[in-house]
Amino acid sequence: MRTVPYEPELRVLNPATEEVVATVPAATAEDVDAAVARAAKAQSGWAALAPGDRARTLRRFAATVDAHLEELAWLEVREAGHLIGDARWEAANVRDLLDYAAGGVERLTGRQIPVQGGLDVTVLEPLGVVGVIAPWNFPMPIAAWGTAPALAAGNAVLLKPAETTPLTALRLAELALDAGLPEGLFQVLPGHGPVAGDALVEHPEVAKIVFTGSTAVGRQVAAKASARLKRVTLELGGKSPNIVFADADLETAAAAAPMSFLDNAGQDCCARTRILVQRSVHDRFLELLAPAVESFPVGDPADERTRMGPLISGSQLRRVRSYVPDDAPGIRGKAPEGPGFWFPPTVLTGVDPDARVAVEEVFGPVAVVLPFEDEADAVRLANATPYGLSGSLWTRDIGRALRVSGAVRAGNLSVNSHSSVRYWTPFGGCKQSGIGRELGPDALTAFTETKNVFISTEGPAQ
Repeated sequence: MRTVPYEPELRVLNPATEEVVATVPAATAEDVDAAVARAAKAQSGWAALAPGDRARTLRRFAATVDAHLEELAWLEVREAGHLIGDARWEAANVRDLLDYAAGGVERLTGRQIPVQGGLDVTVLEPLGVVGVIAPWNFPMPIAAWGTAPALAAGNAVLLKPAETTPLTALRLAELALDAGLPEGLFQVLPGHGPVAGDALVEHPEVAKIVFTGSTAVGRQVAAKASARLKRVTLELGGKSPNIVFADADLETAAAAAPMSFLDNAGQDCCARTRILVQRSVHDRFLELLAPAVESFPVGDPADERTRMGPLISGSQLRRVRSYVPDDAPGIRGKAPEGPGFWFPPTVLTGVDPDARVAVEEVFGPVAVVLPFEDEADAVRLANATPYGLSGSLWTRDIGRALRVSGAVRAGNLSVNSHSSVRYWTPFGGCKQSGIGRELGPDALTAFTETKNVFISTEGPAQ
């Protein structure tokens, strides 16, 4: 088997211009090993801190991030092509996650369980060193999804950002030191997945891996982690439905549909790329949807008026193009020409429900519209993919909303909206969309081990 050579540096490109923004040294397996040793040393002291001291340090980290929001946002624009308004929200989300996690440190309590002849208590102890492997589509917030609660629970964190988007992660690590986090507690390891990523997953002293990315790579991570019975949280792909019933407010549903699959140029696991519309209102819905898609503002991410930017890379652009034949019927918007990885907003019609574009995750600004007959047919179509991450349904019938929400296999659903992720509510998928949950009130416990302690009150036997 031929060994694939990897470059010793990562070249970070601006997706809107294709200009090189920075070059970053790529971590080796030896670098990972040394980082784990530093992390283990720092973690023991961090876990021994009084909970109030750990919480205060994380709040200082949050305040330091807050003081650098604009800097972080512009880094995200340059390395990921995100809109400046979105990037500001993402930097603020990191701040908010740190604050929220800090609030859980002093509430990370065990239980007292009634037993005969003594006292039984449970204690939640940190796992040790945690590896977080973050994706390129939302580099800042998703890195914080794993990092903030893991640190709050008393662990050390090694963060491996995606090869294309390491800059915000590296800056966050610098800000953590500025805020007073111990040296070695939170380290960033930019590098190639098959090198630094594999070394992190397979390292015997890394207790857990949090991975966000494709389902194919997630399977590999799970398989390698299972060899050491290592814990994993996996947030993987999606092919989410947007179900529009005939009794819905069609104008509102059509106006909201574009952002449900065009946010971040469709590079979102939660993107509602399968628009399921009841047949009796199918044509009317398309009439309402067309002008919203055709006029959708695509362009410079630094322009406050822009609502969609470029794809992340040339390879991603080629992937998206492979799903959309030039003569495919549908609705198309406009995108800039020239440098940059641009693809126009696209809605395909007349697509077979089993077509590749209708069942596979495109990860681009492409959706399909599929008609359905009745409630049972809508549920059947919604569930006819291997994924189960998120989805939406539009109806004025609260009974139908509850029935369909119960029947659709997805970890996150919205009724008459496209909301998916809040840092104070749980997030995750089922089927091939992942394992475990992130965020919400139980986030810290996912980074702990439960220890049971029984204390006899009856004394030694006579």
